Amino acid sequence: MKMKLGIIDYIDSAHYLPEHNTCGVVHGHTYKVEIVIEGEKKESGMVMDFYEIKKIVKEVLKEYDHVLLNEILEYPSVENLCEHMHSTLSSRLDFPLSLKIWEGQGKWCEICP
Repeated sequence: MKMKLGIIDYIDSAHYLPEHNTCGVVHGHTYKVEIVIEGEKKESGMVMDFYEIKKIVKEVLKEYDHVLLNEILEYPSVENLCEHMHSTLSSRLDFPLSLKIWEGQGKWCEICP
């Protein structure tokens, strides 16, 4: 039986969107990051230990936390950030995963498996 496990974490980052009318100046956001993995329950009784999920996610999020995202991405829209972060997380977590990133409140992007 497939099950889903999820965690939520937060990062604070700055960015600007080159040539964008309102977001072309450096500004910051608190990003809410939700990661959901999907898999089969193992003999241990777990799909994956929450401790291990959180450890990997924290290591990945450290790259994006308290930085200027333009140093990582040429055009750091929430869509591009979501794609970049999803790729990095997918290489570290051996499960299909969905990723949802809120840019502040009420605005988000999601990638599903």
